[in-house]
Amino acid sequence: MKPIVTIGVCVKNCENSVGETAESIMAQDFPHNLTEVIFVDDGSSDGTLSVIQKWIQRMDMQVAVYPDEWKGLGSARNRVVKNARGDYILWVDGDMILPSSHVREQVRYMDQNPSVGIAKARYGIPLKESLVSFLENIVDVAKDSVMKNEWNTSLKLPGTGGSIYRTKAIKEVGGFDDSLKHVGEDQDAAYRIKEAGWSIHKAKAVFYEKRRIKSWKNLWSKNFRYGYDHHRLYLKNRDLFVFYKMNPLASFVAGLLYSVIAYRLTKRMVVFLLPFQYAFKMTAWSLGFMRSQIHS
Repeated sequence: MKPIVTIGVCVKNCENSVGETAESIMAQDFPHNLTEVIFVDDGSSDGTLSVIQKWIQRMDMQVAVYPDEWKGLGSARNRVVKNARGDYILWVDGDMILPSSHVREQVRYMDQNPSVGIAKARYGIPLKESLVSFLENIVDVAKDSVMKNEWNTSLKLPGTGGSIYRTKAIKEVGGFDDSLKHVGEDQDAAYRIKEAGWSIHKAKAVFYEKRRIKSWKNLWSKNFRYGYDHHRLYLKNRDLFVFYKMNPLASFVAGLLYSVIAYRLTKRMVVFLLPFQYAFKMTAWSLGFMRSQIHS
């Protein structure tokens, strides 16, 4: 039977979290005979593939696994796009957990909104996480709480994790860019989908992300690397970058605004660290981006 939805799981070195991800996929209340799951292991050096192979033996869905040498995120996502048989592709990262109603709610949203090319779900707050991880999650929750239904700008386009794509839309724009190996492949694809006339919406479904960032050192390294790797996306589409909004001072102000919203949601004083975290992250990103300019 032809599936309605394809769940695309592109992973690398997620052995400590991908089992919970697979378990949450198995627990979905959307009909399993109308669901297919495509795992792409993009060159993991740990036991990620072994964990996946263990879990798929218990899945009553149509499942395919593609173990590859590392080719990058753009290529991994294209592997899903090329093999997807569903009308929709729902992207799940290897550190995400889905509530049991997630797939059903996302599919229903797309069915009811035929002009939508991408619907991004909303962030939930995991119960157990480190301080850094909590701050990373709560700012996304705060953003979701004030965001309107539709993305009206080409800036801050949605990532793939927690998003459902209309398969027709992503294939119409030629899939993902294989040259964007580390970061930005999702922003680039979303930009092209929007330019092709599709709408991008914020849906009501929720997902949880168990971020692997456990320390300030990890947070610095991640954002420095993001800044460095964004250079290729910048060369391709400079419209996605507004640098006066991407400096540490502007980030501090944005973090202050989101901390007020986050406090209203959680009543936790720790959220007032967000301005410092935002500035810290953007300093790392800026230095990484400048380093990429020097090396180019």
